[in-house]
Amino acid sequence: MSTTSQKHRDFVGEPMGDKPVIALSGIGETLGKKLEEQGFDKAFVVLGQFLLLKKDTEMFTDWLKDATGANSRQAGSCAQCLKEWCDAFL
Repeated sequence: MSTTSQKHRDFVGEPMGDKPVIALSGIGETLGKKLEEQGFDKAFVVLGQFLLLKKDTEMFTDWLKDATGANSRQAGSCAQCLKEWCDAFL
């Protein structure tokens, strides 16, 4: 089983509120800037995309890779983070 980063645990461990997109696991400054340029400036906006894709992690990772150029590890980390957040808070 893979371990999660502190960033992942911090995000999943509390309500999302108004966190910036770079608070998401797998999203750093570079990918965050690319998302912001497309209107995804907050974590909850990215969550909206995840929900529009019916919480399908495979579809979401494909979307994130296409939208930002994220690699599989980054996209997978973000998808897993959002999935676990949804499991805890929705």
